[in-house]
Amino acid sequence: MRVLHFFKTYYPDTTGGIEQVVYQLCQGSRAFGVESQVLTLSATPLPPRIQISDHTVTRANESFNLASTGFSAQVFSTFKAMAAETDLIHFHFPWPWMDVVHFATRHRKPTVLSYHSDVIKQRSLLKLYAPLMKKMLGSMDRILVASPNYQRTSEALRPYADKTLVVPYGLDRAAYPQVSEQRTMHWRKQLPEKFFLFVGVLRYYKGLDSLLTALEGVDYPLVIIGTGPEEQALKAQSERLGLRNIHFLGRLDDDDKACLLQLCYALTFPSHLRSEAFGISLLEAAMYGKPLISCEIGTGTTYVNIHEQTGLAVPPSSPLALREALTRLWNNTDQAQAFGTQAKIRFEKLFTADQMCASTVRIYRDLLMR
Repeated sequence: MRVLHFFKTYYPDTTGGIEQVVYQLCQGSRAFGVESQVLTLSATPLPPRIQISDHTVTRANESFNLASTGFSAQVFSTFKAMAAETDLIHFHFPWPWMDVVHFATRHRKPTVLSYHSDVIKQRSLLKLYAPLMKKMLGSMDRILVASPNYQRTSEALRPYADKTLVVPYGLDRAAYPQVSEQRTMHWRKQLPEKFFLFVGVLRYYKGLDSLLTALEGVDYPLVIIGTGPEEQALKAQSERLGLRNIHFLGRLDDDDKACLLQLCYALTFPSHLRSEAFGISLLEAAMYGKPLISCEIGTGTTYVNIHEQTGLAVPPSSPLALREALTRLWNNTDQAQAFGTQAKIRFEKLFTADQMCASTVRIYRDLLMR
């Protein structure tokens, strides 16, 4: 079976949560007889075809980018040619230009769409996009959503409940590097023995301003892995609050990230808006048996992190609630370890890449048989 994944960004240009999901699907589905390709846009698409692990990535030239939406004239012909040689197309939402390509090329292939997030930030543009979005969702054969929480709370998905299926995201522990003792010793010398960790792109919806405010006066060590548009503002806020234990490490390679996930005391994930539909970093920390702190925003963050079982879930945009959660874990090592143990058990039960790929391939086969 040949499957084409289509999304606006992908490795090596970007390294977000959706990219990680697509990667896991491409790699893990091979065990179920699926050959996957990815079509994406790139501002520097040379060479246009590259190999990422065991799958091919084709990069069409991005003409320009507006409101987090990449546009490309070249992608129409590339998509049409690739669609003709595939059995099924797997779209990754949201990306309005993808919708245009889908309808313009008239490919007539079975379609699956992973609904990764509602449109949140561009509310004014959503009014213009809504008719096309509804047409796109209505044209899909199956829609996949990563948690029952998001399916239940997304107004956009309600009209399509009869063809929407829950397939939780999953990770492959074997795909993460084995951390050397030398690297472990390096970071132990660089960082406090006990610290909270945040991993992710520094975007507006990550809630890090609330987290920094929560640390004023307690100043627990916090390590931040990632870069992004909010980086300078967050550094300025940290300096203004007089926080002395904040470590902005920037973007790290997979070996260093895996090392710090192993060394951290707990993961803090204060995303406060529905743009955060799941939280791959929560999964990674759970995979390593770490206790979790997240916000209750009606999305997959509290499908991964169950309050008082795998960690603590607090109201969004509440520095006081975040501080109380941080303090509670910091002062209760036994409880923190118990949360971490339960997080790992829940990960192995629900969130492995093998489970995600097996469920997705069953949906593919069902469509092709029909």
